[in-house]
Amino acid sequence: MKIRTFLRTVLFVFFVLPLLIIACKTKSTTESKSTEDALKLNLSLAQWSVHRALDSGTLRAEDFASIAKNEFGIDAIEYVNSFYKDHASDKSFWQKMRATADSLDVKSLLIMVDGEGDLGNPSAEERKKSVENHYKWVDAASILGCHSIRINAFGEGTKEEVQQAMIAALKQLCTYAAKSNINVLIENHGLYSSDGKWIAEIMRQVNMANCGTLPDFGNWCTTAKWGSTQDGKDCKEVYDRYVGISDMLPFARGVSAKSYAFNEQGDETIIDYGKMLKMVKDAKFSGYVGIEYEGSQLNEFAGIRATKKLLEESWKEVN
Repeated sequence: MKIRTFLRTVLFVFFVLPLLIIACKTKSTTESKSTEDALKLNLSLAQWSVHRALDSGTLRAEDFASIAKNEFGIDAIEYVNSFYKDHASDKSFWQKMRATADSLDVKSLLIMVDGEGDLGNPSAEERKKSVENHYKWVDAASILGCHSIRINAFGEGTKEEVQQAMIAALKQLCTYAAKSNINVLIENHGLYSSDGKWIAEIMRQVNMANCGTLPDFGNWCTTAKWGSTQDGKDCKEVYDRYVGISDMLPFARGVSAKSYAFNEQGDETIIDYGKMLKMVKDAKFSGYVGIEYEGSQLNEFAGIRATKKLLEESWKEVN
């Protein structure tokens, strides 16, 4: 019996135990690598960053994928629907756009949708029209291979009335979008939508898998449409941007890194990027952070590059 016990002990120590140790180390390494990969900084470029050049005709909206890749080395993009109004329902146009992006190995992430009516309209009839106006952009996003469209939470009425209207509209729009595996995201864009808790409550009440948020670093003015807090102009009340980001991050499918101006050290003068990115990292957000330069201090290309550099440096510094 003693010999058998001795032999079992020898077998365990010299053969079984080393295999167990190797297996544990491999699992630990794999888990660590998986965590690192999930928390890497994925950058995209929002088309609004070059809206002046597009408006002036200096750049063409059809070339956006090439601009992002060749000018800035960015391989993921976010479109703005206002530059494609004439092509909204043109499937062949979107198929060509998809082919161009694919040839450049550029991912199309989402379409930001404006100007299609107020989804938060308390009138059921008017709200239905607005919801259906968004369908063509869901279809376009699907052809492009996007994961989402971004919508606005605007409407005339009390805070409660607009909130309930938004819940009803989103349930209808998300039901349609789910057929194409497209998410519908609310961005803080002024008025009630710049109240992070108001948005979070809409998310909880809609409670659909393809309903989410696109928190923006910069749009926190609750007294003006579009919500820009660039210079505090025309804004009588501002929601705390860091509280707002915290409110919206649990539902985020993307993050919009708004920037306006930079100091000599390269830091954004209004937004604490280190604080913002720590919140994003702590939330274990693994999607794309979209560069959205909206300032006038630098030209658009320089502003995009300054924002990209600040994001990359701040991400490394954040624990």
